[in-house]
Amino acid sequence: MGSFEYLRPASISEAIALMEGSGGRGVYIAGGTDVMVLIRQKKIFPGCLISLRNIGDLAYLNTASGLAIGSAVTHNAIAKNEFIQKKYTALTDATNKVGSLQIRNVATMGGNICNAAPSADTACPLLVLDAQAVIAGKDGDRKVPIDDFFLGPNKVALKPGEILKGFAMPAFNGRTGSAYIKHTRRQAMDLPMLGVAARITIRIDGDEIGCKDALCTIDNISNILRRFEDEKLVCEDIRIAMGVVAPRPMRAKKAEEALKGKVISEALFEEIGEIAASECQPRDSIRGEAWYRRDMVKVLTRRAILRAVDRVIRPDDMIWPERLW
Repeated sequence: MGSFEYLRPASISEAIALMEGSGGRGVYIAGGTDVMVLIRQKKIFPGCLISLRNIGDLAYLNTASGLAIGSAVTHNAIAKNEFIQKKYTALTDATNKVGSLQIRNVATMGGNICNAAPSADTACPLLVLDAQAVIAGKDGDRKVPIDDFFLGPNKVALKPGEILKGFAMPAFNGRTGSAYIKHTRRQAMDLPMLGVAARITIRIDGDEIGCKDALCTIDNISNILRRFEDEKLVCEDIRIAMGVVAPRPMRAKKAEEALKGKVISEALFEEIGEIAASECQPRDSIRGEAWYRRDMVKVLTRRAILRAVDRVIRPDDMIWPERLW
């Protein structure tokens, strides 16, 4: 590992000025869990590291209107936040499963997103939660929809010197739930073979108690879906996002259109899984082959949507029974 300066600015403007003065050789660093690996692997050769850890304007978490999270907030701080656990559950699902506890205590969501890896766990939840990236530059702040922030593997919509300041998400009504499912070969400290997130807003034209009763049984999924169809459980709005199935995290927009405004049924869910699988572009890798990823998209898309529905109907009863969906 070569030598470099370690600079500790106290403000965003100071950090940007230091980056401009680095002659293009500076690298921003927060938790460092990605940057230090890249340095050790000799993939980057910074002249200086510009630390963002002491900048308070990057460490905010505001729930006054929707959800605003600073890029320097750690995964563990997000995972333990009760408001996020209740209203933005897909983010809790994702941040609970990033690396080890030690990693989650220092790794930041901004770093996870700026790395722009297709396997970034928090990317899919941000996509389904309609997040906007808040970007700070020498000319002020600007916002970019998170779907436009990802340009490709390790490429994001940051101009030279700009800093990802944070993320802004809208408020959702009480009939909305979200979920993220990370599919791995082992239960902890593993990168995903693929990940799927869903956010759904529902309306029940029949008996909501009937839907809740169905979810409080150990009945098979086919019977639960038939009960939803009988009670006319309608998908009013839907977002589906997939990771590790394309060069960048992506929305399954055709699958969303096929489900939006319709009554949930077993036949429809089979169709949604097939459509989502047709939209992805998986490849073979050391962690999984393309055919397997495509087949699992069909399964995990349905599971993520149903888990999100469960969180709307049973917001206080999410522990029992435990389902694979």
